[in-house]
Amino acid sequence: MAEKVTIATVAKYAGVSRQTVSNVLNTPEVVREETRRKVYEAVEALGYRVSQAARQMRTGRSRLIATRIESTGDGINGSVLDRFLHALTETAARSGYRVILYTAADDETEIATYEDLLGTYQPDAFVLASTHHSDTRTTWLAERGLPFVTFGRPWDAPDRHLWVDVDGAAGTAAATRHLLEAGHERIGFLGWPSGSGVGDDRRQGWLRAMTAAGQDTTGLDHACLDTVAEAEAAVGALLDRDPAPTALVCASDSLALGAMQAARALDRPLAVTGFDDTPVARAIGLTSVSQPLEEAAARCVRLLTRLLDGEAEAEEPVLLQPSLVVRDTT
Repeated sequence: MAEKVTIATVAKYAGVSRQTVSNVLNTPEVVREETRRKVYEAVEALGYRVSQAARQMRTGRSRLIATRIESTGDGINGSVLDRFLHALTETAARSGYRVILYTAADDETEIATYEDLLGTYQPDAFVLASTHHSDTRTTWLAERGLPFVTFGRPWDAPDRHLWVDVDGAAGTAAATRHLLEAGHERIGFLGWPSGSGVGDDRRQGWLRAMTAAGQDTTGLDHACLDTVAEAEAAVGALLDRDPAPTALVCASDSLALGAMQAARALDRPLAVTGFDDTPVARAIGLTSVSQPLEEAAARCVRLLTRLLDGEAEAEEPVLLQPSLVVRDTT
């Protein structure tokens, strides 16, 4: 029978004390990064498994962070949150936490899931994504004093709680300026129906850039559901107008793909930019706005650990800047 791996075994392998191993597993923030890495390598090499029940009894924490896994949608834009979740899981692990996933169809179902999770697994905190106007999830958690951070702004009250977001308006503004510099003047915007915090923010970036350049936007602002088919139909009708736009800034890569298909079907020249820089964008050479998802995940974990340690008083919401990846479509 193989010898049981204990904290002492890990300590000897890593060349540190047993207390240091305990600190890395329970309060990693107090240990230097180099030492944490040595301990994690030892844990991995030896196959050491911590008793979750024992840890929770000692620390009063489960070391679990709960977050929702989104549906894949059309398989294009769904990859964005997949990347975020992957980065969140990796970053949380480096801080001694594990991520547990759940699904929910709407806010009401998600809140019911919170109650189930708190009764069964007792997660220490939550990371919420896909924030929107009148978001009852954040209200429910805040009223109960439960630690959480959102990936996405609280659109009704920016200072309501700690959040991490990417500046969508800056991304579409950069895309618009790129098209203006390429010589386009009639640059349209294809986004989602109004009322979406994210969609409206991205529309504002296009509008501000066009206004700053002295360009008329009359008849150039369009919206449809976030699917390739809906975008293809909308842009097909748009290109039949006179004068038609020569370029289009889209709020997502799905919309951009639909726009490209419509232009190809009508054999009409149309420069197109997307948003999210999905694998599809890279595969078809679509110019798109890239979000720093790995940094966003790391910032969420940092804010949460500071909240849990009672050290978040000086922390502020984080607004990250995206970047424009220029490819063949512009």
